[in-house]
Amino acid sequence: MGLLSHYSDLIEAGCDEAGRGCLAGPVVAAAVILKKDADYSELNDSKQLTEKKRMQLRELVMKEALAYGIGIVSAEEIDRINILNASFLAMHRALDELKLQPELLLIDGNRFNPYKELKHVCIVGGDAKYQSIAAASILAKTTRDLMMIEYDEQFPVYNWKRNKGYPTREHKQAIADYGTTPLHRMSFNMAIQMRLDFDN
Repeated sequence: MGLLSHYSDLIEAGCDEAGRGCLAGPVVAAAVILKKDADYSELNDSKQLTEKKRMQLRELVMKEALAYGIGIVSAEEIDRINILNASFLAMHRALDELKLQPELLLIDGNRFNPYKELKHVCIVGGDAKYQSIAAASILAKTTRDLMMIEYDEQFPVYNWKRNKGYPTREHKQAIADYGTTPLHRMSFNMAIQMRLDFDN
């Protein structure tokens, strides 16, 4: 699955994020630099994989990647700077963690705030087109899922271990019944209430 690289002679880092559409929890991004002489055909958009397969590939990426980084932006920060800017910030923080300096960034999506002096290419659906972006997608998604499972132990009524903070009917009803937590994105409150009113 997917292309190994955009330019074969450059060190490329694939970047992607997870959790933009959630009502609770952080947005998490990852940046991954893969070996040029290896073909990781199992890598794919994390949303197309089972949870079990994502966790297996997470271990593969962490073991095989030349470098990887993870960036986390909290719900409080999301409320302060908005979700789009928070997604860019999470990617920047992931890039800060790389032990190897990339020469080109492959960004999933159609927008990005430039990072330092590095060139970047935005690719819509990039997590299904480039293996390094797919690897970043998997790493971001699994990292965030594991965080939400831990948070579920603190706030079990929202069933985050299952819905991971996404706006399921169950999650929205729990907010209506029990209110919000410090992990909820308060800037989403109006949208939550509008959805609840509509659903009911």
